[in-house]
Amino acid sequence: MKKFELIAPCHFGMESVLKREIIDLGYDITEVADGRVTFFGDEEALCRANIFLRTAERILIKIGSFHAESFEELFQGTRKLPWEEYIPADGKFWVAKAASVKSRLFSPSDIQSIMKKAMVERLKDIYHVNWFPEEGASFPVRVFLMKDEVTVGLDSTGESLHKRGYRRLTAKAPIAENLAASLIMLTPWNRDRVLVDPFCGSGTIPIEAAMMAANMAPGMNRSFTAEGWQHVIAKRNWYDTLDEAREMVDLNVRPDIQGYDLDPEMVKIARENARLAGVDSLIHFQCRDVAQLSHPKKYGFIITNPPYGERLQEKDQMPALYRLIGERYRQLDAWSLYLITAYEQAEKDIGRKADRNRKIYNGMMKTYYYQFLGPKPPKRKE
Repeated sequence: MKKFELIAPCHFGMESVLKREIIDLGYDITEVADGRVTFFGDEEALCRANIFLRTAERILIKIGSFHAESFEELFQGTRKLPWEEYIPADGKFWVAKAASVKSRLFSPSDIQSIMKKAMVERLKDIYHVNWFPEEGASFPVRVFLMKDEVTVGLDSTGESLHKRGYRRLTAKAPIAENLAASLIMLTPWNRDRVLVDPFCGSGTIPIEAAMMAANMAPGMNRSFTAEGWQHVIAKRNWYDTLDEAREMVDLNVRPDIQGYDLDPEMVKIARENARLAGVDSLIHFQCRDVAQLSHPKKYGFIITNPPYGERLQEKDQMPALYRLIGERYRQLDAWSLYLITAYEQAEKDIGRKADRNRKIYNGMMKTYYYQFLGPKPPKRKE
């Protein structure tokens, strides 16, 4: 079975969560860098990483790395890579994305163009042709330049892994599914504890929590680019991994997961997304204002993505909203509050300094994940 070095990009600030996931899947980490984790694995590992990882953006096969300070060095370095081990003569190949940080080469379009030419030149020599029809399977390439070190990966995923396939309808500013999963995994929540999202929007945080509670793999109901690479990844690996994922699902669990939203249309959308995800029986959605946030049980969790005040017309409403969040939180007995926001006065208006605070980039937006920790529940007697 082929061995690969695999690269899993993630949200900046979530590398430790992804690293833990990969180790739990049974693979050895080779590097942790800003926004990505690299690990060793075989064909089965590539399939399992795509189907089971909740916090990754995609899974790349590392083709190679080299130093380049000029476009000539970029061309020659790319040309030396073993493209023929992956891309057949009829393959459709292109550089889908180039990212450059603190490097002399910084124009994405020029990097993409030069690398494509280098790939063509090498494959022309290998396949003894002057022209490629590019009618076969797709082979998108992604490249990172960091301090003139070029890392080249072949994208096995296609559409980002945050697209689980269940979210057909969204709110105005939805949180990505893999970021929602990361936020939950940064807490000690488990399916025996209450979870409430009082700003649930299209339902992403409650749905991701319900999928965790039911042990449902996030990539079970979608396709991947590498499914078309049968000369690289044998088809049986995908079938075996899907069988493994299906056997693990337990829909008999009865977690207490709740999602509220003030907009009845959003509640309807959240219910439909939960149905498409197969977890509608595990979540209670309702039209409810945060002012009505209450719960009789102790030791619960609020995990939420409230409005940030990014729209000008909302800015004036933020202090009152965050004061209300703080008031309602203080009325809950021994609960924890986990809240991601770009609103910089969050702690001041909530009325308490967070016990922990983590900087996370949500796309290009700098946000903070404020963590207000409640007491641990007493240990159950054996």
